[in-house]
Amino acid sequence: MIKVPLQKPTPDINNFLKVIKGEIIPDKPPLIELFLDYEIVREISINHLNRNWVEPSSEKETIKQYLKNWIEVYWKMGYDYIRMSGGLDFPLGISRKGNDTALLSRGNRNWAEEGKGPISTWEDFEKYPWPNLEKIDLWQYEFVAKNLPEGMGLFVCPTSGFLEIPLDSLLGYENLCFLLFDNPSLVESVFQKVGESIYGFYQKIIGLPKLAGFFQGDDMGFKTGTLISPKDIKNLVLPWHKKLCSLAHKNGLIYLLHVCGQIDEIMDILINDVKIDGRHSFEDEGNSVIKAKEKYGDKIAILGGIDVDKLSRLSEKDLRKHVRNIIEKCLPGGRFALGSGNTVTNYVPVKNYFAMVEEDLNL
Repeated sequence: MIKVPLQKPTPDINNFLKVIKGEIIPDKPPLIELFLDYEIVREISINHLNRNWVEPSSEKETIKQYLKNWIEVYWKMGYDYIRMSGGLDFPLGISRKGNDTALLSRGNRNWAEEGKGPISTWEDFEKYPWPNLEKIDLWQYEFVAKNLPEGMGLFVCPTSGFLEIPLDSLLGYENLCFLLFDNPSLVESVFQKVGESIYGFYQKIIGLPKLAGFFQGDDMGFKTGTLISPKDIKNLVLPWHKKLCSLAHKNGLIYLLHVCGQIDEIMDILINDVKIDGRHSFEDEGNSVIKAKEKYGDKIAILGGIDVDKLSRLSEKDLRKHVRNIIEKCLPGGRFALGSGNTVTNYVPVKNYFAMVEEDLNL
C-alpha cells in the first residue's frame, strides 16, 4: 500500500498534459489541486516531512526557504506540477473579518465586502492605484521554475479572475449590479483595465522554464446560476479568457480554468469559443463532477471533484469509499484528474486529505 507523503516521488508533467488533452487514457487519474491552504502546507512540512519551517517575510532568503518547503510538500504528495500565483496586486476595499474556527486556524478569516468597493465613480477610477506592469518582478516565479524537481512542471496564475477582481475587490457585488444599469461605461472601463493588467502579466511570463500552462481562477457562479447575467459575462469576461487561452495555445501551453458554481449557461462558449482545456471546481449539490463528466468529458478535461464538505466531514472510511466511487464514474474515457472539488482548506483534516490522495495512488 502506498502511503503519503511519498519517499521517492516520480512526477511526470508530460503524462499529466497528455491526460488533460485526451491523448492517453490512464490507469489512474493524475492528481490536481488549485492549491493547498497555507496551514495545510505548514502542517505537512513540519509534522510529516520534518522540514525546517520558516514563515514567509519580506526577506528574499526567507522567501526562498519558504518556497523550497512549499515545493517539497507538493512533490512529496504526488503532484506533477506546482501552481504558482501572486505578483499582480489590486488593493482591496473594505473586507469583513471573523473568527476562524478551522482545525488549523489562522486566527481571523477575511471575506470580500459584498456592498461597495473602492470604485463607484469616474473619480474613483482615476484615483485607483492600478498595477504597473513595468514594475512587476518575476523573481519568485523564476526561482520556483529553477528549483522544481525533475519531471515537475509549472502552472501560473498571477491573481484572481476577470470577473472576481471587479466584483470582489474593486466595485463590490451589490454596487456592480447597480452600475451595470446606472453607469455601464464605467463598468466596461473597470473590466477593460483589469483585463489588460492580467493579460499583460501573462505576456511577461511566456518563456519561463518548465511552464506547462495557465491555471486561471475566476468564480462566475453559485449553486443555481451565474453571479451576474450570462449576457454580461459573455460581453465583459469571456473575451478576456478567450484572449488568454489563445495566448497559451499559441505558445504550446494548456489553459485550465477554475470556476465555481452552476455555469451551464456559458459552458458551450467556454468549450467551443474560449476553448479551455479543462474545468476545475465542483460540489455535489448543484454542480456534480459526475454529471459534468457525463456532459462535457468528451470535450474538455474534468478536474477535481471531491466535494469539500465531504472531504472535511466524512469519516476516513466513508471518504475513501466516496473517492473510489468518483474515480470509478469519472475515469472511463480519460480526461479526468482527481482532487478536491475546490481547494484543500485549513478545515479539512489532514488525515482525510491523505486518504483522498492514497485512494488514487493505490489504484
